[in-house]
Amino acid sequence: MLLVRRPRAGLILVLALLVPLPVRAQSPHRTKNVVLIATDGLRWQEVFRGPDHALMDQAHGGVQDTLALRRDLWRDTDDAGRRALLPFVWDVVAAQGQLFGNRDAGSVVQVTNGLKFSYPGYNEMLTGAPDARIDRNSYGPNPNLTVLEWLNDRPGFHGRVAAFGTWGAFLRIFNVERAEFPVLAGWAPPFSGTLTQAQATIDDFYRNTTHYWDDNVFDAFMQAALLDYLGRERPRVLFVGYGETDEWAHEGRYDLLLRSAHQVDRFIEQLWTTMQAMPQYRDSTTFIITTDHGRRSGLEEWKNHGRNVDGAEDIWIAVLGPDTPPSGARAEVERVTQSQIAPTLAALLGEDFHGAIPGTAAPIAGVSRQ
Repeated sequence: MLLVRRPRAGLILVLALLVPLPVRAQSPHRTKNVVLIATDGLRWQEVFRGPDHALMDQAHGGVQDTLALRRDLWRDTDDAGRRALLPFVWDVVAAQGQLFGNRDAGSVVQVTNGLKFSYPGYNEMLTGAPDARIDRNSYGPNPNLTVLEWLNDRPGFHGRVAAFGTWGAFLRIFNVERAEFPVLAGWAPPFSGTLTQAQATIDDFYRNTTHYWDDNVFDAFMQAALLDYLGRERPRVLFVGYGETDEWAHEGRYDLLLRSAHQVDRFIEQLWTTMQAMPQYRDSTTFIITTDHGRRSGLEEWKNHGRNVDGAEDIWIAVLGPDTPPSGARAEVERVTQSQIAPTLAALLGEDFHGAIPGTAAPIAGVSRQ
């Protein structure tokens, strides 16, 4: 009889440990550049529902050419309306990235500063936490460290950070005297020294255009300066702040609000396309797109926001980039806050702003595969 001895349990364990186990493949971190884009005061309602039909008239929306506006942007469904208004957001970002803030689908994004207007919102967005001291838009230089300033002191980022905004207050929000990175804001001409013909033309627009708003330049002017700077300086971290969507709402011009929102969508597409055509940015750049505050709903109330305005705390966030899973419009997710934007921006670059700065929020879960 042939006897077969069973191997001892200890020997089996040793042999098992010697056999290599399959390793789960982890995609490498690809984001090397981040652009944070804010379009001031654009409601989540327009982003997710499209134009409000009840406001597309003279009586409630101050519309000057109702037929033209309805021809261009009136659609029979929310999906068709939002795609007509923001085609890049819905045809590209929603297909390849993520959107948060559709209250109709149970996705909540909110400011936590309690004031629901611009300076407190941008401070929360850029520093990772609200600050009760910042209680007015005329507040002085920001005492808090923005994520852009923090990154500018990190290895690999110094001299590769910049901010562009149509609102003059960004000079104070970024504390330009302390920040030591370029901040273009308001009506100050963007260029100096020996200029190219294109730069001289842009400077002329800044100098010679009648100011409709004293402290807010037109979005198109800033876009031209931004693209010129991008081509020359190639920053790794960039803030872009468009302002007309808020200004036209305060003016009670729903038609111009919609047209400026549509134009911002085109500007964002132009920026994305330009960067994807450049080897430094191609397939290694993430866009975070958001707003500083929401607004109220209603036939007249849509013009307003602020401390006592219910609903103005509700905002939205979109993320598009090589490390962001293409989950589209998120639904039924845990509440996201404006204070999570700064640490999320840093985390996408492999940096821990949340861990380095006490009191800041954690990054948004699920926007990066890492």
